[in-house]
Amino acid sequence: MRLSRRGLILGGSAMLAGCATAPAAVETPIVLAAAPPPPPLPRIPQITPPPLDPQRLVRPELMSRAMAALDVHSHKITLRDRMYLVDFQKFSGDQRLYEVDLIGGRVTAFRTCHGRGSDPEHSGFARRFSNTPESYMSSVGAYATAGAGWGSQQGPNVLLDGLEYSNNMARDRAIIVHGADYADPAFLAREGKLGRSYGCFSTAHTDLPMLRERMGEGRLLFAYA
Repeated sequence: MRLSRRGLILGGSAMLAGCATAPAAVETPIVLAAAPPPPPLPRIPQITPPPLDPQRLVRPELMSRAMAALDVHSHKITLRDRMYLVDFQKFSGDQRLYEVDLIGGRVTAFRTCHGRGSDPEHSGFARRFSNTPESYMSSVGAYATAGAGWGSQQGPNVLLDGLEYSNNMARDRAIIVHGADYADPAFLAREGKLGRSYGCFSTAHTDLPMLRERMGEGRLLFAYA
């Protein structure tokens, strides 16, 4: 069968019209649900540390210098839970060795002696200080406690390493913390002051066991006048 040219054109137009009128496919958009907001972070309460030395037992200048020494000698002072201070401006019969709790703030006071060379008249006050062997004087400055020791003469003790030019001969001079009869309460009651050491930080026999255990190794002992 032969189709005329006009019939082909009309037929093609009809097919195009049919295609044009067919509805287009509509894509349904995908809607993503929004993520819920994260829960708020818990509030961390601000913890204010207790005040240091609330009883004001320690002279402020001594305390501030000791705190600075903790940072200056941090490579040797590895423990910062407590430190020990000695105020050589005070009379030997007074409590002048302090244990300072750097966490809780509490200060506990003890008595300690100074060297006979620091007080030749035995007035009860240390007047001069030296790092020289055989001077029998006390030395000031920062020390690091070096653990419990035992000596044939002084018995149980605490070893000390001097960290400054004013006390770096402490090991050579055998400067330690030890108990002594002349630091006991009975001597103080009889003489009105403590006796004198050869430069060591002598304490009452009853105080030494606790100090020996608590000073340990790597804590600051700072002596100042």
